[in-house]
Amino acid sequence: MAAATVPTTMRLLVSCPDRPGIVAAVSRFLLEAGANILHADQHSTDPSGGEFFLRMEFTLPPGVDPDALRVAFGRGVAEPFVMQWSLWDVGARKRVAILVSKYDHALQELLWRWRRSELQADVVLVASNHEDLRGDVEGLGIAYHHVPVTEEGGGKAGSEAALLELLGGVRPDLVVLARYMQILSGDFLDRVAAPVINIHHSFLPAFAGAGPYERAKARGVKLIGATAHYVTEELDAGPIIEQDVIRVTHRDDAAAMARRGADIERAVLARAVAWHCEDRVLRHGSTTVVFSS
Repeated sequence: MAAATVPTTMRLLVSCPDRPGIVAAVSRFLLEAGANILHADQHSTDPSGGEFFLRMEFTLPPGVDPDALRVAFGRGVAEPFVMQWSLWDVGARKRVAILVSKYDHALQELLWRWRRSELQADVVLVASNHEDLRGDVEGLGIAYHHVPVTEEGGGKAGSEAALLELLGGVRPDLVVLARYMQILSGDFLDRVAAPVINIHHSFLPAFAGAGPYERAKARGVKLIGATAHYVTEELDAGPIIEQDVIRVTHRDDAAAMARRGADIERAVLARAVAWHCEDRVLRHGSTTVVFSS
């Protein structure tokens, strides 16, 4: 096989205890590897004993082996600075699996952006507990799997087992809940082996759980919103990636709020998924650092 003749673009994500010399060590390492830094973002929660976060995008000259670079970076830079880190080849698109129920707006937005090459990812499957959206998905050449939650199928545990088998077959880098109206168990989250992003139709932490538009109407709020977050075992309490709001009035009933909120939901989820696939999100306990521009 002929050697590569074009540069390889890589992304480096780092989080570690803050201390002097981190940027210098990373930059020196990349310089010695012949890399050219294209973009760099950093953030410290506190320069005295805080946590440091770094995102770098750079090119490697032809002939530099990314795998060998990972080994050398781990030994020479990551270990001395006690880093949590990842090094991703931009040419390897992330594999995304989507779970959905009957509401189609968030799914359709993701598929539309995928078709326009606005997502740096490949949609490898869509699974649903309903059949409603099969035609829309299969019409784009994407595999659609119906995984109902029924007593005959073993209930929730049986459904999750079937989903895990499907996901194990495609090995996604990310699972997206595009209004998947089922609560995933801690066991599922432990075994899925990929981050899970959810869109919740509320500006969390307000109105977590079911029926947020109805509860918002009853409370008389003037702003409704949507929240994209990583999924944890605690319902709607995972680290928040992105949020947005829209103004409503006393004239809007819960159904009108839901219609207006759908536009916010689809945009917020699409941004969160895009940022994750572009390696712009670093988790920090119950929060995130998002290098969104």
